[in-house]
Amino acid sequence: MEYIDNLPPMDLMRSEKMTFVQLIIPVESAHHAITYLGQLGHLQFRDLNADKSPFQRTFVNQVKRCAEMSRKLRFFKDQIHKAGLLPSPNPASQPDIELEELEIQLAEHEHELIEMNANSEKLHQSYNELLEFKMILQKAGEFLVTQSHAPDQETELNENVHSNNDYADTASLLEQELRPELSSQSGIRFISGIICKSKVLRFERMLFRATRGNMLFNQAVADDQILDPTSNEMVEKIVFVVFFSGEQARTKILKICEAFGASCYPVPEDAIKRRQITLEVLSRLTELETTLDAGLRHRDKALTSIGFQLTQWANMVRREKAVYDTLNMLNFDVTKKCLVGEGWCPMFAKAKIQETLQRATFDSNSQVGIIFHVMDAIESPPTYFRTNHFTNAFQEIVDAYGVAKYQEANPAVYTVITFPFLFAVMFGDWGHGICLLLGALFLIARENKLGSQKLGSFMEMLFGGRYVLLLMSIFSIYCGLIYNEFFSVPFHIFGNSAYKCRDATCSDARSVGLIKYTDPYPFGVDPSWRGSRSELPFLNSLKMKLSILLGIAQMNLGIILSYFNARFFNSSLDIKYQFVPQMIFLNSLFGYLSLLIVVKWCTGSQADLYHVMIYMFLSPFDDLGENKLFWGQSVLQVILLLLALVAVPWMLFPKPFILKRLHTERFQGRTYRMLGSSELDIEEEPDSAREHREEFNFSEVFVHQMIHSIEFVLGAVSNTASYLRLWALSLAHSELSTVFYEKVLLLAWGYDNLIIRLVGLAVFAFATAFILLMMETLSAFLHALRLHWVEFQNKFYHGDGYKFKPFSFELLADDDD
Repeated sequence: MEYIDNLPPMDLMRSEKMTFVQLIIPVESAHHAITYLGQLGHLQFRDLNADKSPFQRTFVNQVKRCAEMSRKLRFFKDQIHKAGLLPSPNPASQPDIELEELEIQLAEHEHELIEMNANSEKLHQSYNELLEFKMILQKAGEFLVTQSHAPDQETELNENVHSNNDYADTASLLEQELRPELSSQSGIRFISGIICKSKVLRFERMLFRATRGNMLFNQAVADDQILDPTSNEMVEKIVFVVFFSGEQARTKILKICEAFGASCYPVPEDAIKRRQITLEVLSRLTELETTLDAGLRHRDKALTSIGFQLTQWANMVRREKAVYDTLNMLNFDVTKKCLVGEGWCPMFAKAKIQETLQRATFDSNSQVGIIFHVMDAIESPPTYFRTNHFTNAFQEIVDAYGVAKYQEANPAVYTVITFPFLFAVMFGDWGHGICLLLGALFLIARENKLGSQKLGSFMEMLFGGRYVLLLMSIFSIYCGLIYNEFFSVPFHIFGNSAYKCRDATCSDARSVGLIKYTDPYPFGVDPSWRGSRSELPFLNSLKMKLSILLGIAQMNLGIILSYFNARFFNSSLDIKYQFVPQMIFLNSLFGYLSLLIVVKWCTGSQADLYHVMIYMFLSPFDDLGENKLFWGQSVLQVILLLLALVAVPWMLFPKPFILKRLHTERFQGRTYRMLGSSELDIEEEPDSAREHREEFNFSEVFVHQMIHSIEFVLGAVSNTASYLRLWALSLAHSELSTVFYEKVLLLAWGYDNLIIRLVGLAVFAFATAFILLMMETLSAFLHALRLHWVEFQNKFYHGDGYKFKPFSFELLADDDD
């Protein structure tokens, strides 16, 4: 025991020792102190104003100012993105400025940008109107010229046929349009405009219905697309000219144009006037283009200068807001001259925090120093593990199930090895393992570059687990060498096979069978097993028994860790009435099964282990016969069965009754002590004995212990069976690899056709990459996760703690990213 106690502490085995501290900070030093503590990142503040709303706190105005500056910075970022400018990869390093000065600068920049955007929007609107007017003048002019220059013969025909004035009154609009002299007499008018192409069909249909068909609709596609200022996209438009008759029709058409968002422009009938107006419009368009280009260059220049400092400004505002949010968690003392803060910090950081507070006092020119002292806390401290790039991913795997209780044994220490190893047992193929290894090495080699980029959710998860992937690939190569599988193909890596044909006439080893003629294959499965009649029975038996051995070993490790937890927290009851009976029960049944497996392997016995284990319960005193593996096995089975039966009440009954007796003895005679010691008793235990006695509920403790005992007994069976997923997943992976190799690649390679071979190779590569390397990897990963979270951690791990989240500017930047 002394040797165990003297072992050096492990950083990940127990969480860092925490201490509860109180800070009394003068008001003039508060901002400097919180800022320096944020840079240090080792103190987690408690919210002393949890009962107050955000608007009732002291520094609410400063928080609002920071929020307003954040809004302006987001506005600048959107403007830079909208302008198509790239943010500066190397932001300019500017000297630090005060928050008030930055607020003034941001307000000036925002006002300037808003004014430039308003002017640019007006100019764009004018430019779009002139551009539309130009296209309408061109297209509408073509329609008017076409209608006025009708052929002479057609004109004569119209004059002869429609000489009757009565018929002129009832002629259709199209006929009137073909007769200019009648059109002028009957008052034919037209409206010209432009509309979005997507609305033309509905627009024309509505005009037709509103005028009852008494109109002529001409349209033409505009030569140029027009920029929509709201969506900043180019829109294709249609120029239209509507010929009609009557004031009532004109009113209806104008209302429909307004409803559909069509822009109408006056076009003169005289060609000379149209030409003059077109020249004027072209001149004004040229002037507007020059003005717009100058405005865009000026705006881009202003946005570029802002972009160089945008990152620095955003970091400054983010930090200032975090500082004031933290200051709002502090409370004023009675004199209203000091702020009082409380929080948790690791023991190793106390000296650094004190140095930081002294520096804050000096820099703020305060006459009063900051008081830093340790306090006693009622609540449980937070859990903090110091991790690096390698161990962080494994710690996250454990924390995803539940954060360890303070100073509880951390499963991540063992998960670093056991997790990738159990994954590899299910994924054992050294060809696939090499593929995973190349991917992991690529992520690690580009660690610095990828770490500074914003990745997608899948790539971010993959990059965060790069070292997990590295160990999984290495163990997969190791297990693949044991299984002797390279894309399901065996190789004679470590020498020749120990088997050969039965006789010289053996022609088909797979159907006739093999016999052993030398020592066993030195490492892993003999390649001759592949393809033989006994392949599946042999590999199934091997992998199933290996799964049981690995499962019993890991569950025993979990129970042993519960012993170290109980020893660390000085809980002798948990050692005597939980650890000892659990070890006895598990190893009396399944530990004995593991012993039988090892003995059978060593002796080469043909005993049926199913028969041995079943009749150990049904007929423990019967003779084993040919299933006997060693001397004294029957007596040992009876003893182990009795121990397992005794272990169940051992777990269930003693602990609740002992806890009740200890609780009664602790408070017995409290009222008969000396009167002089009553104050001391009150100081030592502020609550009364009656309150403590009410807190102990024997029925609740007994039910909890009963549930825990039943859960362990049933879990010992179900958890052992659950480890058979190692065998099942390994078999599935091996069989899938064999199917893709034999039924796809070899089948395609059997054809003397290059195209079929290439198609078969492509299908094999696709199946390997997406099914075996992605889906099977994810499946084995999830099953390994289940084995650690449930079968391993439920033996010792409570996981009811909470993470240590210090006030840190670095963590603040990570959360924003």
